[in-house]
Amino acid sequence: MSFALRDAGCEVIYLGLRSTPAEMMTVAMDEDVDVVGASILSGAHLPIAGDLIAERSRHRLEHVPLVVGGIVPPRDVERLLKIGVDDVFPAGTAIVDVVKRITALADSRQERL
Repeated sequence: MSFALRDAGCEVIYLGLRSTPAEMMTVAMDEDVDVVGASILSGAHLPIAGDLIAERSRHRLEHVPLVVGGIVPPRDVERLLKIGVDDVFPAGTAIVDVVKRITALADSRQERL
């Protein structure tokens, strides 16, 4: 996904597989990002998303959209949105749709600045 976003003109900061929510939000704050994204393939999307939302709040980054992708069962999409994730991309979401929705979130954030 990072390559597709780069190909679409986005700057991508990839932190690797084992970054903690605290590390992710520290980098998000330091780099003044427009969107934070997490690809979660472990099945732990609900607790990880909760931790990301808590860290986003702790870092006072509530204005930065958070997106989650990966192995997300359809029944959990609405739960993720209700707890504060801004968009969810379950496995199988077309890359063109992911890029379009993430760039729209980034553009929306830029318009508010």
